[in-house]
Amino acid sequence: MTPFAIAGIQQYVNPLQSNVDGMIHRLDVCLARFPWTQMVLFSELAPYGPLPKYALPPENETIEKFQAAALRNRVWLIPGSMFLKDETGAMRNTAVVINPDGEVVARYSKMFPFRPYEKGVTEGTEFCVFDVPEVGRFGLSICYDIWFPETTRQLTSMGAEVLLHPVLTGTTDRDAELAIARATAAQFQCYVFDVNGLGAGGVGKSCVVDPSSTVLHQSAGQEDMFPIEVDLDVVRRQRETGLKGLGQVLKSFRDRGTDFPVYDRMSGSDAFLHTLGALEMPGQGSTAGLRVDVEAEAEAQQPNGVYTAPHADGVTGTH
Repeated sequence: MTPFAIAGIQQYVNPLQSNVDGMIHRLDVCLARFPWTQMVLFSELAPYGPLPKYALPPENETIEKFQAAALRNRVWLIPGSMFLKDETGAMRNTAVVINPDGEVVARYSKMFPFRPYEKGVTEGTEFCVFDVPEVGRFGLSICYDIWFPETTRQLTSMGAEVLLHPVLTGTTDRDAELAIARATAAQFQCYVFDVNGLGAGGVGKSCVVDPSSTVLHQSAGQEDMFPIEVDLDVVRRQRETGLKGLGQVLKSFRDRGTDFPVYDRMSGSDAFLHTLGALEMPGQGSTAGLRVDVEAEAEAQQPNGVYTAPHADGVTGTH
């Protein structure tokens, strides 16, 4: 058995002032209550909330504060993510990984900003895996990344056994995201730690899922800290023998008999995707994707009250 204790912290995020001191206080409380905790994960954009005006340079005092807190508590720390703006003006949604010696050992910038809503954020291009000595390999993705299974496919192909997934979801698609978290754990035979915030940080419902898609913990809509001891031998065993002795999905992917032309941008196999409209915010009364001719719809209402509905091909028929 290779046990390792990871705590998620779901907390209220204020969008108009720093949450850093509150995060460090909760970290201290978590380690005081659960001293066996070895890693702590906060939600996406927890330190300063979702407003880009609080973007910081890549090296800053906030990261240094988190480094000192990790060292004091002798814990691995992923303090959510922050908007970091480099010397070119490019702003990225970036998470740092800090080891128990207070050293930043990895950085990851979100590959799939939540466009069109997350405007002005430059996507990252580098995957992030890191090793905890004598324990195992961890992968990091942020929020919307998990909707694109290619991201987890790459991380697990690089050996990741636990997916650390800070999110900021305050919208009605949170239940869909929870379903994706369970599916991701089963598809890629890994633990998933999916930590959401509250207030400006989300609607909560953080979850921890094991490699067989069993939910080990599900938060509700209040503040929560949840240390869960994972067993990475379970991951290794399942990757060899299959989920419940059944599907050995990673090996099946490795031994696949075909490649996927959709990933070759020059192949033309993604032609349908280019028929879709622009990636933009829908407006009031939008009929995008419905193939509805609004003018024909109005003309179809006859003076005698008989309604003739326009068909998608422009031909009308009486209903």
